[in-house]
Amino acid sequence: MSHLANEDDVAADILSAIYAPVQDELVQVEDLLQRELRSEHPTVDELVRYGVRLGGKRLRPALVLLAGRACGDLAPSHIILSAVVEMIHTATLVHDDILDEATIRRHVDTVNARWNNEKSVLLGDFLFTHAFYLASTTGSTYACRTIGRSTNIVCEGELRQTGSSGNLELTEEEYFDIIRAKTAELCACCCRLGAHFAGADSTVEDALCQFGRNLGIAFQIADDLLDLLGDEATTGKSLGTDLEKRKMTLPLIHLLSQATPAEREELPGLLLGQENGGHSTALLRRLESSGSIDYARRQADEFVQQAIECLTVLPASRARGVLEQMCQFVVARRE
Repeated sequence: MSHLANEDDVAADILSAIYAPVQDELVQVEDLLQRELRSEHPTVDELVRYGVRLGGKRLRPALVLLAGRACGDLAPSHIILSAVVEMIHTATLVHDDILDEATIRRHVDTVNARWNNEKSVLLGDFLFTHAFYLASTTGSTYACRTIGRSTNIVCEGELRQTGSSGNLELTEEEYFDIIRAKTAELCACCCRLGAHFAGADSTVEDALCQFGRNLGIAFQIADDLLDLLGDEATTGKSLGTDLEKRKMTLPLIHLLSQATPAEREELPGLLLGQENGGHSTALLRRLESSGSIDYARRQADEFVQQAIECLTVLPASRARGVLEQMCQFVVARRE
């Protein structure tokens, strides 16, 4: 058995343990995704069914279900909404891969690499629109409003990140605003939906929403670090795209904030010369020696702790304990 296979098995075992309290419901979500994401037209069917595989860890459906279980009983709406948020998440991944010109995700070709950008755009649109149709079958205007608003915020965050490409003056506060929208908002939405449809009161619902938001911020910081430091064979996706697309992530922002005037004059060339070179050994050494990598890790840990504190509104339960475990998995993951 290869080293890669061993690491995949370990990650799968960890997730299986984390998801155990809602494993039966996750199977139902998977079945629903398989039923919904298909077409009578063979070429469309191949593309759509391929897209189902790209979501990967099913973190967002698990958040809906675990938040619901921590607050009360799960209802049929939880299954439907779990599938909805996974469709939306997958759509954003498909579009992200176009923007990043990524070729690998989850150890397989991205849609844009296997087909082309045109089909990727249309697949993302298919997933978005079908997600909103499916949400409407719950009969809940609350679900449609909440998901619609959150999806709009996610897209706004992506637009802001694209617009800030190469902006060496981007502040840490602006960076957090962007990832709070582009990544954390959907996690917050998942937890809010889970709590709401389990009958939680507004105080608990808001706390679970904030839990998801803090978790999502920690997740994105960890993802930024993986893009700099990870191994493509382990992560199963294209890395180095943040540098190539000149995205200002937390380690880079911290490095610039700590640089002397002389270093600041040198760093733009080092940072903006990545389009054709992938990872820069010199830049990575500078990030490590400046403490910027460690700083980003500490920030991720702080958001994890804030997330865990949000759970104190809940009574002790297996589901609450699993949500705490999920926080540790997010920052410790290698893929």
